[in-house]
Amino acid sequence: MRRVLAAAALAVAAPAQADIALRLPVACTLGETCFIQNHVDTDPGPGHRDFACGHLSYDGHDGTDFTLPTLADMARGVAVLAPADGTVTGTRDGMPDIAFNAPGAPPLDGRDCGNGVAIDHGGGYVTQLCHLAQGSVLVRRGERVAAGQPLGRIGLSGRSEFPHVHLSLRKDGRAVDPFRPETTEGCDPAPAPGLWAEPLAYLPAALTGAGIATDPPDFAQVLAGLPTPDLLQADGPALVVWAVVMGPKAGDRLSLRLTGPQGPLHEQTVTLDRDQARAFRFSGRRTPAGGWPPGPYRAEIALIRDNRVLDRAEVASTLR
Repeated sequence: MRRVLAAAALAVAAPAQADIALRLPVACTLGETCFIQNHVDTDPGPGHRDFACGHLSYDGHDGTDFTLPTLADMARGVAVLAPADGTVTGTRDGMPDIAFNAPGAPPLDGRDCGNGVAIDHGGGYVTQLCHLAQGSVLVRRGERVAAGQPLGRIGLSGRSEFPHVHLSLRKDGRAVDPFRPETTEGCDPAPAPGLWAEPLAYLPAALTGAGIATDPPDFAQVLAGLPTPDLLQADGPALVVWAVVMGPKAGDRLSLRLTGPQGPLHEQTVTLDRDQARAFRFSGRRTPAGGWPPGPYRAEIALIRDNRVLDRAEVASTLR
């Protein structure tokens, strides 16, 4: 997938004065190879909202989830990094990488964090990093770590349904949102200075995967890491374009367009009907008698909210 327009983002200013400055806790490119799926829940009631008044959270969520698009990305290995200097106060390893609600998943018995690392940064600040890959934890209790030092790899252990690392920050035992550390009763979509050493962008939604296939895929295949091969078979049952959206909102539109060697082939705009953590859609045409003409094919995908394009992607392949 080639991203042709970075997802529309709201930059978060670096802290002018703070007693902690956090680094990105994952070795990936935010908004391209990894995404923030969930933020701290700032709604004091039974609902949920993130610091920018979006729905990228869930009721009672107390951290920030940095997620990978697929299980194949997890298998390739993405390092979890120390967000700041400190002393390791606890670790856990050995829990399997399996979604907690999958058939055969072992009981958690209170170990919702899965494999993880806790770090005391001084000044009352403590971070916890959860859901690391089994066998990947590199540090021990009592060890001093430096900001950016590898702690392990992103995994799927504990109470997790997708590969990610959950970063929670506490000050004197109180949960703190590093994007908006000061508690406010209102919900101003403009971000306040946060606790990040470098500005991070808030993505209200993004395309996290897209491809062309000659057989309609299912979501499980896509989340496992369905590739778009350089060469596709012209006599497959269909030709479809698919896309995965992180953070869709009810009313968002997904434009799916296919072009072949003879020009435009198929186009459909789908309206997404509800707020979701992730959504999957595909559209296309059945293979005509005699198959598709050989040559280059291109898919163009656009995510649109309130007549504003939030993200675009292109995928190219060749039918032989």
